Amino acid sequence: MSPSLRLLTFASSLALASIASAEVKLTEKPDHVRVEIDGQLFTEYHFTGARRPYLYPIIGPTGAGMTRNWPMKEGVPGEETDHVHHKGLWYGHRHVNGAGFWEDTAKPGVKLGQIVHEKFLEVKGGEKDGVIRARNKWVLDEGGEIICYDERTIRIHGAGTGRMLDFDITITAGGKDVVFGDDKDGAMAIRVAETMRVEKRKVKGEKKVPVGEGHILNSKGDRDGEAWGKRAEWCDYYGPVKGKTVGVAIFDHPRNPRHPTWWHVRSYGLFAANPFGKAQFENLPDKTAGEYTIAAGKSATFRYRFYFHEGDPEQAKVAARYSEYVAGK
Repeated sequence: MSPSLRLLTFASSLALASIASAEVKLTEKPDHVRVEIDGQLFTEYHFTGARRPYLYPIIGPTGAGMTRNWPMKEGVPGEETDHVHHKGLWYGHRHVNGAGFWEDTAKPGVKLGQIVHEKFLEVKGGEKDGVIRARNKWVLDEGGEIICYDERTIRIHGAGTGRMLDFDITITAGGKDVVFGDDKDGAMAIRVAETMRVEKRKVKGEKKVPVGEGHILNSKGDRDGEAWGKRAEWCDYYGPVKGKTVGVAIFDHPRNPRHPTWWHVRSYGLFAANPFGKAQFENLPDKTAGEYTIAAGKSATFRYRFYFHEGDPEQAKVAARYSEYVAGK
């Protein structure tokens, strides 16, 4: 073997070793948990200062942010300022026992609630992954009634291709049934970076400009606007960020209630898996068709994986990564 080939082989071995042992470090702060992979920021879990916990920013495999910055960061040139409740990556729903746990402002005749951090059960880093386990209560603004509790486990994988985050949430009813109403606005969601969006972005005072160059694809082959409201095992939102094509796929676990889920995925950048919006997605006359009840004292668990990748869905082997998720890898 030539000296140059030996050097290349050695360098490749070091690169593979680095991938295999990508350390995940978690640092708990007064209002957030900082997550680093191999010393570089991946995300932060914000558990105070908003109406529900959220993760922001999400730094993808190319080193660029993959979520919209507003409203966490203002003044970013060209960014839209719609939907103030679209903060990074989050979980919520618009109608839970008639109360809203999705938006930040009350709608006429609709009570408003908050998902309030109660305590951490585990915050632990490791050589290959890290985990955040937290308990939250869903509380009405008016009167302070607790509707339900959730226990969420966020697992960050440091090794492997791209970057992966598992978000498992178990919702437990208290002394009475908890009903998730049929509504399109929910549940496991992310707001992608502005340049990834399919729809051309509007800038105040100007016409639409050719900035949104993204695409949507689901496991059934539905693309872009056709993917909204459809059921599929996974969905991928991809587009350019700082000159490179990146994407985020959300995987719906086969053990989830109502798998495969419906996708509330919008051309302007909202991307959500929602098992509670059947009537709205399918335009059914029975507007309660998608209601989901958790009986008093009982629980329901929903499991998702976020796969942040470089390239389009084919280049990133999204379908293969989904199969690995199903197989427990």
